[in-house]
Amino acid sequence: MARRYDPDRRQRIIDAAIRVVAERGIEALSHRTVAAEADVPLGSTTYHFATLDDLLVAALRQVCAEPGMAVPTWRRAVEGPAPLADAIADLLLDAARDEHGEVRLAYELYLAALRREALRPVAAEWLEAVVAVLVPRTGDEASARALLALADGLMLQALLTGRRLERAEVREALARVAG
Repeated sequence: MARRYDPDRRQRIIDAAIRVVAERGIEALSHRTVAAEADVPLGSTTYHFATLDDLLVAALRQVCAEPGMAVPTWRRAVEGPAPLADAIADLLLDAARDEHGEVRLAYELYLAALRREALRPVAAEWLEAVVAVLVPRTGDEASARALLALADGLMLQALLTGRRLERAEVREALARVAG
């Protein structure tokens, strides 16, 4: 039987992994569930991604590039004329709307790095890139890290509790750290 040329197969596998994690969580991820979701032979998933960690790394990279999480989105927001606390508050409120679950998924993958060593460099890369975007506005790395930690904490609390982020409250908290 001749091999079928399928240049989009790798991307379909990544997209399928993202859907599996988004719908059922990381614990549901397996080569078999991804193959079924992507409608590809099981061997295709292991051909493109030898391990589940390899697949999760590709998924996390893709999710970190989504508009709500992307470093260029952060850069555009914080380089604008708005006060830093306002710019970050707007980013968080936009992310909290998250109609497609992308931010929830990003944080799920981001937190998976606690247990999956392979994901740590990708999560750290995103963190370092956002810190670098913030430093020119905060004046120092420690303040940028504190501000990002607060932003992450606010978003995680909203995701965990379902509590709606209130702009005034978020802006005030960020302004305290931003100075």
